[in-house]
Order: sequence, then structure tokens, then C-alpha cells
Amino acid sequence: TTTTLPSGHTATGTDDNMENNHTFLYFAYGSNLLKERLQLKNPSATVHCVARLKDYKLVFGNHKGLSSDRWHGGVATIEHSPGDEVWGVVWRMNMSDLESLDSQENVTLGAYSPVELSVKTKGQELNCRTYIMNSCVYAPPSPQYLQVIVMGAEQNGLPKDYQEKLRAVKTNMYEGPLPMMAELERIRRRAKERAKHRSDA
Repeated sequence: TTTTLPSGHTATGTDDNMENNHTFLYFAYGSNLLKERLQLKNPSATVHCVARLKDYKLVFGNHKGLSSDRWHGGVATIEHSPGDEVWGVVWRMNMSDLESLDSQENVTLGAYSPVELSVKTKGQELNCRTYIMNSCVYAPPSPQYLQVIVMGAEQNGLPKDYQEKLRAVKTNMYEGPLPMMAELERIRRRAKERAKHRSDA
């Protein structure tokens, strides 16, 4: 069987072609590294693997310089940069979540464009959907946004030196309220409490 990927590429199904018909691979490098962030609107997402994108670098900015209301600062994107690399998580997701992922990335507004890129994992190459910002104007991220990325990198065991690089990113020192961050912290607390109840049982 042949599976049509979101970008119109086709992949010939092999061992798990039943699964491939209904799912796609998504390479996350920003706040969607954090499971709780991605699953807010995309409940089907499961970790496929950690992977590396060669000849790109992680940068922060805003589409046409319009600061993110959600994150109060620059948000992550990637740009071509020979010799650099971006680490991230490949998520397997149901086709039914494709629309909500596109809308989270503001594709219809033209802020990000979906692209298909090849990432490397354990000597294997995977074609994944990811998103690249259009008309990016560089701007530092809020400390909260950066913290979500760092938590996601820790959660998924990205290489230690890459985690250090993330921690060293300069932020805009924003200290005001950030509802999205509060919501993520609530979800993580609840998950911790559930895990604790299970271990006490």
C-alpha cells in the first residue's frame, strides 16, 4: 500500500503500513518537545524517537516582529546553517491531529510553513513534518517559554551538551503572568500526584 504524507510525498508501507495510513511523523524542536504542551491539543502524540537535524540551527523570533501573545517574546524556529545541528523529538501522531497542529503553528495566518525534512536517528533517516517561521524577526524568548523547551529536552533525554546550550539562551526577562505556563504546571503537578498515588497503592 502507498501512504500519502501531509506534504503530498508518498511512502510505500512496509512493516507497519496499517499504522502509517493513519499517522504521520512530526519533528518538534521548540515548546512541543514537552509532552504536556503538545498533548494539550494533540492527544494522539506518542514519542517515536529523539533525532538530529543537520545543517540547521535553533533561533528565536517573531513572525514579522509581532510578539507572541501566548509566550510574551520570541518563539522557536529553525534556519539553514551549514555545520550546525538541532536536536528534537519525533512524535508519531494521528492524521486527525494534523489540523490542530497546523492551527497551533498558525499556518493559516502564514506565521509558519509546514515542511518535510529528513532527520537522523541511530543511523537511520526519517522524513518528518516540521514547521519553519516565515518573515522571522529575531527576538529573545521569555524565560517561561525557554523553560518549557528545557523541560521538554530533559523529559526526552536530549544530549546533555545541547541541553546546556538551551539553558544558556538569553531571555527577555519577562516576569508578568503567562496563562499557558500556569496551565502546563497544573497538568504536570496532577500527573506527579497521580504517579505518587500509584506508587503508594
